[in-house]
Amino acid sequence: MAVVRTILIANPSADVYGSDLQMLESVSAMVGQGWRVVVALPGGGRLVPLLEARGGEVHIVDFPVLRRANASVRGVLALARDGMRALGRMRAEMKATGADVVYVNTVTLPWWILAGRLGRQKVIVHVHEAETEDRRAVRFALNFPLLFANALIVISRSTRDATTGSVPGLRGRSNLIYNGVDRPPAPTIRREISPGGTVHLAIVCRLSPRKAPDIAIEAVAILRDRGIDTRLDICGTPFEGYEWFETSLRDRAARADVAGSITFSGYVSPIWTALDAADIVVAPSLREPFGNTVIEAQLSGRPVIASEALGHTESIADGISGLLVTPGDPTALADAVEKVISTPQLAAKLAKGGRDSAVTNFSSERYASAIVSLINSIASHKAVPTTKLKTR
Repeated sequence: MAVVRTILIANPSADVYGSDLQMLESVSAMVGQGWRVVVALPGGGRLVPLLEARGGEVHIVDFPVLRRANASVRGVLALARDGMRALGRMRAEMKATGADVVYVNTVTLPWWILAGRLGRQKVIVHVHEAETEDRRAVRFALNFPLLFANALIVISRSTRDATTGSVPGLRGRSNLIYNGVDRPPAPTIRREISPGGTVHLAIVCRLSPRKAPDIAIEAVAILRDRGIDTRLDICGTPFEGYEWFETSLRDRAARADVAGSITFSGYVSPIWTALDAADIVVAPSLREPFGNTVIEAQLSGRPVIASEALGHTESIADGISGLLVTPGDPTALADAVEKVISTPQLAAKLAKGGRDSAVTNFSSERYASAIVSLINSIASHKAVPTTKLKTR
């Protein structure tokens, strides 16, 4: 009788956004290969039934999560203290599940790396972040625990460079695996925008300053001032603690120059209906490690206009599979929208080029194959890891 291997995935929340959705793809891939998959979450939420539907077991474990609000030396030290206090619970979970491999989804859970190594499990960390703006000491503190992982999965070259730039010793254990995104069940055929007609834009993102939905609103104001009837659908919710930013967006949307043209749809799932209703999808993030929204929009056959920020430069070939504009510049974004709507041939070219790129380079099938291959390799590897974790 074949022995069933177990992978324990530690995820920072039960939300259903980029890194959470990608983790669902990892769950499906491993379950499909006969692995038992257990996912440890700090609490319940929308992610739980999605995990269970894909064959994962959900265990609620009390552990702290590093947030942007803690991104300071003092904040990291305070969380390190809380994480150390939770080590016993994590190690007990690993022992109870009989985990062969511990898969830590994001760098915000360094204590799971420590707990895994103390328990002599193989540890893989999926790095979704590409932090370049924080102080060097903070970036070093965030990434140093990754030295104790057996392997890293990085979602883009930008993520790899940001991670290894703060801790050079991580380069040798970094494995680039681009995100994989499922195709829509039946994308709606893109309609041509009639001259003088209404232009429908969509943005799908967390409502946070770095995702820059405020830049999209300002671009709408510029377009409307030019006499172009432009509407924007904002799909997403804020992180806990960023409710103030959503309030500021709503206050801006109520001003006379854009009043009635901005819709706040909240969290939308599945996202395909919102994308199908758009003529153009915008992604104006100031920093973006990868950006699943771009791939989803491309798969929907919509022209994409994104900021020239980190991972966007890896999912978009400018002028072929989308347009890239200067981050933080609403005029540049407005100019690009006007260019697309005034040039039907360009809109069609970007839509087709984007879809072809997404299907070829960012499919869920390619992702699943790469993830399974890496995890199987790590699970069966008997060599002593490069970095040893010494305990007293």
